Amino acid sequence: MNNFLTLKNISKHFNTEKKIKILKNLSYNFKKGKMYALMGPSGSGKSTLLNLLSLIDIPTSGSIRIANNLIDYRSKSYNDKIRAKKIGIIYQQDNLLSDFTSLENVYLASLAAGYDKETSISKAKNLLKKIGLSSRYDHYPSQLSGGEKQRVSIARAVINNPQIILADEPTGSLDLDTAKEIFNLLKNQINSNRLIIFATHNRFFANKSDCLLEM
Repeated sequence: MNNFLTLKNISKHFNTEKKIKILKNLSYNFKKGKMYALMGPSGSGKSTLLNLLSLIDIPTSGSIRIANNLIDYRSKSYNDKIRAKKIGIIYQQDNLLSDFTSLENVYLASLAAGYDKETSISKAKNLLKKIGLSSRYDHYPSQLSGGEKQRVSIARAVINNPQIILADEPTGSLDLDTAKEIFNLLKNQINSNRLIIFATHNRFFANKSDCLLEM
């Protein structure tokens, strides 16, 4: 199985009153078809690493390759297109747009990737139906439960059929039964052309991944 996402000597420093080193010379190869768990205490760099992998943030040094293509951090607009089409992101607090319905939150991600509105709406409806939210198309985030909001977040993350899904504590704010449902839904998104990386404090869920990476 070929490496799809490659980190080489990644370091990330933050300069405040003094330099804070979060990540230092991190190298790793991620392969399609696998689910990876990032586990470690608060401040260990899990969220920082996910921000780097999502191309939202820039490493202090080192390189990232996606499909053997070296990421050029000077090409912001091009990297935005890579993120829109190849990377799906799920946050702990769902990060849904409060003034938009469930359907709109999902299909807007498809519009951002360049698809037309009719196709985007059709894909969004199909995804929401598959995850049991066909009766919630017109509901706003404030009208949804925590589990429902995370289901919408997962639908939004997969609508463009990304090859990489990144999830930052996707079950962290949920009760245990709901967390198990959301984790199983997330795990079901894995396929031979996709990899999933999720950060967690929960060893129960981390142990259900294919690879557990301690930070």
